[in-house]
Amino acid sequence: MTTAVADAHASHDAHDDHGPAKGIGRWLFSTNHKDIGTMYLIFSLVMFFVGGAMAMVIRSELAIPGLQFVHPEFFNQMTTMHALIMVFGAVMPAFVGLANWMIPLMIGAPDMALPRMNNWSFWILPVAFGILLSTLFMPGGAPAGGWTMYPPLVLQTGDAFPFLIFSVHLMGISSIMGAMNVIVTIINMRAPDMTLLKMPMFVWTWLITAYLLIAVMPVLAGAVTMLLTDQFFGTSFFLAAGGGDPVMFQHIFWFFGHPEVYIMILPAFGVVSEIIPTFARKKLFGHDSMVYAASSIAFLSFIVWAHHMFTVGMPLTGQMFFMFATMLIAVPTGVKIFNWVATMWRGAMTFETPMLFSLAFVFLFTIGGFSGLMLAAAPADVQYHDTYFVVAHFHYVLVPGSIFAIMAGAYYWLPKWTGHMYNESLGKLHFWLSTIFVNLTFFPMHFLGLAGMPRRIPDYSTQFADFNTIASIGAIGFGVSQLLFVWVLVTAWKGSKATDRVWEGSHGLEWTVPSPAPYHTFDTPPKARIADEAFE
Repeated sequence: MTTAVADAHASHDAHDDHGPAKGIGRWLFSTNHKDIGTMYLIFSLVMFFVGGAMAMVIRSELAIPGLQFVHPEFFNQMTTMHALIMVFGAVMPAFVGLANWMIPLMIGAPDMALPRMNNWSFWILPVAFGILLSTLFMPGGAPAGGWTMYPPLVLQTGDAFPFLIFSVHLMGISSIMGAMNVIVTIINMRAPDMTLLKMPMFVWTWLITAYLLIAVMPVLAGAVTMLLTDQFFGTSFFLAAGGGDPVMFQHIFWFFGHPEVYIMILPAFGVVSEIIPTFARKKLFGHDSMVYAASSIAFLSFIVWAHHMFTVGMPLTGQMFFMFATMLIAVPTGVKIFNWVATMWRGAMTFETPMLFSLAFVFLFTIGGFSGLMLAAAPADVQYHDTYFVVAHFHYVLVPGSIFAIMAGAYYWLPKWTGHMYNESLGKLHFWLSTIFVNLTFFPMHFLGLAGMPRRIPDYSTQFADFNTIASIGAIGFGVSQLLFVWVLVTAWKGSKATDRVWEGSHGLEWTVPSPAPYHTFDTPPKARIADEAFE
């Protein structure tokens, strides 16, 4: 361990009064990036199970033909709430939690740049989702118009409508505050010798993601505010009877929605780009090209939004532009996949739980990418549009994509957070159950979609019965498997003591501090080259 880091630890030991507060006040008023990161991750896990419970309702209803358990209106509420909670409550807060915990450690910063705003950005979230979940108990029920909130359907929501809009605004405010904090921290608080291109890939992908968030969250806020004024203030932005255009909402929403897809996957690229080199015991192949590829993906995400809208009647030239622009995204994405494979090539690979999740990510995310290319072809998309093929595509991107990467990151950094090794056998069991069941759930949906089964329906004809039964069995198996993940997390403090470096091939400043990481990490700025020397 270096002199600078040792001095920092000695300084930390000499100032015990700067440790965490006691009791509930520690969590309510904390401005410490580790505490806030922990709260984001716990909140995300709770929302993951709430959204997952809604998915269980959906798949239980669809297990066999006929209406079994719930009314069609409640089924539509479940599909809408499941999506809103998983996107804004589970995936995004989990990545913000990882960013809060790891970015200061990776760049040698003592904390996030704007710690009070950091506290505020977290505590907005439980309020936002409390409001959203309360709509389930309002007259007319929860929103049932899909997570995209398309008018005129969403305007038929009951008393819940303004609460939906307000909760979406709060989620956006939280995201923008978190993104501003990430940008200011990375730009201003890096270790003195850490140039931009020396930053770890997780830091880079989050920097790009933060700019995306600041660019598109106000667009969503504008769209839902226009919905609100259409409903309550007599405007006609999207009401055809008043001269408005409901398709305009789709354009505005997807101008937010497509970058949002990359907001949920770019940090996952960063996590996997940290883990694969560690367990391949090699440096990341083509680090700079990975940075340029991530930047290219972010740029292209702004010019492909209407590929969600090939069936609205846009002119042929529009279809051609959005089709080719969408296919172009396959190039920088392919660069990333090639670089991960090249990193593993002839590496001294071992297959601990984080590596298993990362390998599954690379393979299964690629399947989601291929089905995305199929959807990008405008003539073919007329057949696929609003079928279960689309459901299969985006779940392959988001479950074995984003969520597997989050789990990989949790297993990878958990010993650094707790100071103890988790149960590796249980971790591997969780991985294999999750991987088997996730494919059992979503792969049959490709065939359902190709056979013509529409999305968002509570009942279907018998020709779709077999694949739906298989998908429902897989979904329930996947949901139950996640209880094992919780058990691994809860029992992580009982494992053997973790070393500072934790993993043999690990590299980066976060592995030069003790496990568990001290409450205040760097009192004096470390040198980034120290981590490189440790790796060599």
